[in-house]
Amino acid sequence: MSAIKIYVKDYCPYCKTAKALMKSLNWQYHEIDVTHDAAAFAEMVSLSQRKTVPQIFINGEHIGGCDDFKAYLKKLGALSL
Repeated sequence: MSAIKIYVKDYCPYCKTAKALMKSLNWQYHEIDVTHDAAAFAEMVSLSQRKTVPQIFINGEHIGGCDDFKAYLKKLGALSL
């Protein structure tokens, strides 16, 4: 199983969509909520060079946000859009 890390904010609909996709595939992930955590947000920006959420990493590789994740799944054949 891949190591998946997702940076989220609690009110973000794109974060909820990405997490729902992971759950539908039975993928386990480590969620980091940056809503009120400035240090975690700074870490996310440093790693991704982006200030938007979600930011998704699989096995240390930056996948990107929700749309990037959907494209990644489509490429894997795990999602048909």
